[in-house]
Amino acid sequence: MSEPTHHHTVYNGPVIHQQGDNNHATNHGSVTIGHGDRELAAAVGELRERLRAIEDRLTPDQARLVEEARPVLDLNREEMAARGLTLARLGGLANVIGPMAQPVADAVGKLIQLLG
Repeated sequence: MSEPTHHHTVYNGPVIHQQGDNNHATNHGSVTIGHGDRELAAAVGELRERLRAIEDRLTPDQARLVEEARPVLDLNREEMAARGLTLARLGGLANVIGPMAQPVADAVGKLIQLLG
């Protein structure tokens, strides 16, 4: 019997792994994502990068909106899709900020398209 082939992509963030009843570990470095979500992981990474690039230009209210949306980027595909309104608000925020945030709006649009 041959071993199955595993495909994965790596992203950073704390993750809890549990196997069985008592065997679990917290990974604060990287976690693998199935091959099918490689494109989604890349889109999330791009959005995170774009948000970091503008965070020093945000008003306190805008910064709060971004911070409230960040946990959504740690969810799996289905949970993230269910929180599409939060992602759409990020896109709306980018439109309010103006041309400097166009890369954020583009990244949000790409992510929403992948989820839809």
